[in-house]
Amino acid sequence: MSAAEDFILAHTVIARPSLVPELRLHLATEITPIWQATETWLAETGIEPPFWAFAWPGGQALARTVLDQPALVAGKRVLDFAAGCGIGAIAAALAGAASVEAAEIDPLALAATRINAALNGVAVATPEGDVVGSPCRWDLILAGDVCYEAPMTAHILPWLREMAGAGAEVWIADPGRAYLPVAGMELLSTHLVPTTRELEDRDTRQVTIHRLLPDLVALNLP
Repeated sequence: MSAAEDFILAHTVIARPSLVPELRLHLATEITPIWQATETWLAETGIEPPFWAFAWPGGQALARTVLDQPALVAGKRVLDFAAGCGIGAIAAALAGAASVEAAEIDPLALAATRINAALNGVAVATPEGDVVGSPCRWDLILAGDVCYEAPMTAHILPWLREMAGAGAEVWIADPGRAYLPVAGMELLSTHLVPTTRELEDRDTRQVTIHRLLPDLVALNLP
């Protein structure tokens, strides 16, 4: 077992997400201790929050959708983009996807996804590095809670639209973050997700799942 996996096991407990109780995940119980522990372990300060340690509302809504409607993913090549704890990837694997990848730039998130996938008895590939810019090799891309910062959205959105133009179905699940695009989106569903005051400013979040449409200008379409 790697040092990253040892760290995750030491600082999390096995829990069931409120909207997806079928799954078991290694999650943190309080945000401040896990953040401080992560900074100490990495010997860095000012790091990104440990997103992998929580089942965020967008990821829960995607997982719920996939488990409730397995025909949407069965036999498909699925990417869980900015996977965090891997909740979307695990749900897709359980629903019968032909292959599942979890993309993350945080090595701890990749380790958490591997641990959580094993806990739920599924196989999820965890390639290292930033997949943004890669050619399309997926049929469905799941993206939960990815529009929380302007730089993040500016980095990923053009590529995700390219993936949609290349034939992938791209779903963005968003709980009302500030930088969700308002154009080029098709609403698929809404979900009310219980959350915690440690992570959010309310007890529930309404999550929308949109299909991201291709860049019509780039495709030379009207």
